Amino acid sequence: MPEGPEIRIAADQVEKAVIMKPLLEVSFGLPELKGYDEWFTGQAVSAIQTKGKALLTHFDNGFTIYSHNQLYGKWYVTDSFTYPKTNRQLRLALHTEDKSALLYSASDIQVLKTEDVPMHPFVKKVGPDILSEDVTANDLQFHMEDKRFFRRNLGGLLLDQAFVAGIGNYLRTEILFVTGIHPSKRPCDLTAEKRQDLAKAVIQLMERAYRTKGITLDPEIVTRKKAAGEPRSQYRHFAFDRHMEPCYQCGGPIEKINVASRRLYVCPRCQPN
Repeated sequence: MPEGPEIRIAADQVEKAVIMKPLLEVSFGLPELKGYDEWFTGQAVSAIQTKGKALLTHFDNGFTIYSHNQLYGKWYVTDSFTYPKTNRQLRLALHTEDKSALLYSASDIQVLKTEDVPMHPFVKKVGPDILSEDVTANDLQFHMEDKRFFRRNLGGLLLDQAFVAGIGNYLRTEILFVTGIHPSKRPCDLTAEKRQDLAKAVIQLMERAYRTKGITLDPEIVTRKKAAGEPRSQYRHFAFDRHMEPCYQCGGPIEKINVASRRLYVCPRCQPN
């Protein structure tokens, strides 16, 4: 399932394809949105914003298309009016003279007045988006000390989109691993210095995953493993999906546990409970 970095990468691709270009045709795949096709045809996309796993496609006519990828949504960018071979259902198509941006499988798509976007239920409650907003480690530390988050286990808190937008399963594992924090710990259990480390790790790993298309492992280790001819699966993560493989820090086995009904990987030695 895509997380914040993957959605931001998709947004960049869509933006490059359609930004400020007259749209020859816009079509919606959901029956309840069919009547909006003509509203957007001939208009231009003025900006594309991400809020975690949601995309906000802003148009110069004062309207915005809100779309959330949920579990299976996927954007494709193709040559104009060219469609990929897929069994997915087309939900939204933006066609320019040279490119098409196509959203498949997403079921949460809405048309909003741009001025009303801040009051949308998801946008209103979602936390800071590291990849689309100017968020510092100090900002994030102050945010985690809010009473809504301060006494919650980090294993569950990091998946809460109201805390930080776009963190999913692999980023949760990696953030906790690099900071040496067990998922049962709460922000209130950590020193102020450790909370600052956690805030820095959130920003660093989200930005790294964005730059590398999902790789969170230390760049030096990645370079070494690539030179040895190892496959991408062997140099993607510190701990995620590495059950019983050796920890990069202590050499002990990584273990898989379930937290908040989803798999999470920890090093028992480096992340003591």
